[in-house]
Amino acid sequence: MVSEQFMPVVAAALAFGLAFGAEVLHGRRVRHVVRLAFGGHERPAGWVRGVPWLRAAAAAALAWGLVTLTSVEPKSHSANGSRIVSESDYRHVLLVLDVSPSMRLMDAGPQGTQSRMQRGRAVMESFFRRVPLEQYRISVVATYNGAKPVVVDTHDVDVVRNVLGDLPMHFAFPAGKTRLFDGLEEAARIAHPWNPGSTTVLVLSDGDTVPTKGMPSMPASVRDVVVIGVGDAQRGTFIDGRQSRQDVSTLRQIATRLGGTFHNGNEKHLASTLIGDLTRSAGENVLERLSRREYALICCALGAALLALIPLALHYLGTAWRPGVLGAQVSAMRPRAPDVASAGGRDRTSPPSRSVGFPSGSRT
Repeated sequence: MVSEQFMPVVAAALAFGLAFGAEVLHGRRVRHVVRLAFGGHERPAGWVRGVPWLRAAAAAALAWGLVTLTSVEPKSHSANGSRIVSESDYRHVLLVLDVSPSMRLMDAGPQGTQSRMQRGRAVMESFFRRVPLEQYRISVVATYNGAKPVVVDTHDVDVVRNVLGDLPMHFAFPAGKTRLFDGLEEAARIAHPWNPGSTTVLVLSDGDTVPTKGMPSMPASVRDVVVIGVGDAQRGTFIDGRQSRQDVSTLRQIATRLGGTFHNGNEKHLASTLIGDLTRSAGENVLERLSRREYALICCALGAALLALIPLALHYLGTAWRPGVLGAQVSAMRPRAPDVASAGGRDRTSPPSRSVGFPSGSRT
């Protein structure tokens, strides 16, 4: 028995063999009427010699595409018309959220009246409104003096909104310095088993007390990294015996070392161009985004189109010879009109006329 995986190949081979055999048999029968089809030189146009191979290849492509479509998983759509994404096609947003006490300081936003956590929530809300959430699974890693996964691979954005609220998650950690790199390391561990290029990592922090070494490397599943800074970058706020403000230089350095992008989200949301780059499919090349189903549809369309257009091309472009009587030959075979002399109006081709005379003086 042939396995389901090789059924399209077997069907394509059988279709090619049958079609090419039929073309060979048809060619032998046409030899008896070759003069009627192609005239005295008995030869078609040069491209016609490749028609048997082309028609057999078109039949094989059509057979492969049809059999493949019977075995691949169809795409499902919900009631509102959006496509239901299969489990293997989901993309991931992994948020590394700084929940240190400095994120609760009230110096963020355009007017400086929001806490840094509230400003981070506003930036993420803008992000969620502009991405196709039905194609994403969202994970959140909270980091302070260590890192803890809060939610992993959820499709319920309300859960994430609740995490981004005023939950005092810093009480889940021992007091100490912010270790943002622990959050990045935990994010790399979570994203490691996911599909290559399927994950976007968002780091939301004020950059306060970030160490200078210990940067973890991201796995192949991480395609983009965006570091979002919140808090006033010019004026510091007193906390824990020191002035705390957004450390733009440190956050920009983190983004550079991770091969990502830094965005100062204290006054502006993420740019539409940046979100467009983040949400486009992995690999800008169209061929890289085609699945087996798309290739099968292409083969069906090309095969059917060739089988339909080849007879028309053979009829109009298969030979330069046209049966029938040419216009010049028809004109030569027609009888010539009589040549009437201009002088006297007499026909030169007719014998001279004889007049019948009467004797003078006779009476009629």
